[in-house]
Amino acid sequence: MTEVADMTLDELRDALAPHLAPNAAFDGWSAAAVAAAADAIGADRDVARLAIPDSAVAMIDLWFAYIDREMARRLPPETLAEMKIRARIAALVETRLDILAPDREALRRAVAILAMPQNAVRATRLGWRSADAMWRLAGDTATDYNHYTKRAMLAGIYAATIAVFLNDESEGQVDSRAFLARRIDNIMQFEKAKAKLAGRSDHRFSMSRFIGRLRYNAR
Repeated sequence: MTEVADMTLDELRDALAPHLAPNAAFDGWSAAAVAAAADAIGADRDVARLAIPDSAVAMIDLWFAYIDREMARRLPPETLAEMKIRARIAALVETRLDILAPDREALRRAVAILAMPQNAVRATRLGWRSADAMWRLAGDTATDYNHYTKRAMLAGIYAATIAVFLNDESEGQVDSRAFLARRIDNIMQFEKAKAKLAGRSDHRFSMSRFIGRLRYNAR
């Protein structure tokens, strides 16, 4: 392992990232959290300030990127390969909840910052990145419009689950997990219906037929 003093700025960012949230819970997503994170790993505070931009959204971005990496570490390909696709997605989201659980107050502050109008575009990108990371780990290789619809739906599910998770006082966040399971079931039912419809040529969308029905009464 590289000594802290010998780390590049990129390596230092990665090393600091998991220590930002525990301090952001008390100090906010601020320079104070960066200084405390530097102390936690024995890094020079001035160098840490050079490594991490003086921006709350940038700090949150680094923390979320750490969540992506930690999720992948806890669920290696050989583990996911033994699961069906539904179970993979559920396991990936639940693993994120497990990682986030100790830092719910920091997450609450992060969500509030990302909800500000000026941060809407960045928040959407971060949600998309997390959804993309989960689908890639789940083995998705779609390159057509399904690539986008899958990620959009999962980003929505994840955001809704986080909203429940932030106020979940149940043991082991079982209420959040139950909510997640219901949302995934809904998506799987939708995907099955879409696949069934796509497989029936007589139900495929036809622009000429649609226009014809506008002009004539279809029987």
